[in-house]
Amino acid sequence: VAEVQQLRVQEAVDAKVKNVERENIRKMQGLMFRCSAGCCEDNQASMQQVHQCIEHCHAPLAQAQALVTSELEKFQDRLARCTMHCNDKARDTMCAGSMELQVKWQLDSCMAKCVDDHMHLIPTMTKKMKESLSSIGK
Repeated sequence: VAEVQQLRVQEAVDAKVKNVERENIRKMQGLMFRCSAGCCEDNQASMQQVHQCIEHCHAPLAQAQALVTSELEKFQDRLARCTMHCNDKARDTMCAGSMELQVKWQLDSCMAKCVDDHMHLIPTMTKKMKESLSSIGK
């Protein structure tokens, strides 16, 4: 049951990340490459100036990728904390002498609630990512 729940969240997050990549990151990649190519067109620039120009072109994309990674890590951390809480509750119930089947059912329902709660957070996380991404490089 836990694997199915985990897959549900993973597929939902993957779909949103692909959407962010397609709608936001790809445009930034195009800008970065065109900007970098422009740096190389300047025949008067020194090697160091060209390098600095390219670094400057790459900065917004690096910032965007770091932002997406950070948001995904925060989401994963929250989900992990929720599942750890479920495991702790199950362990406590087991120690109190409850039946194994009852503990398994409790654990499964707790995990399902974690997943449901976090599925509802995905659109908000995606919206926050897109808003932050749109402000980068402006």
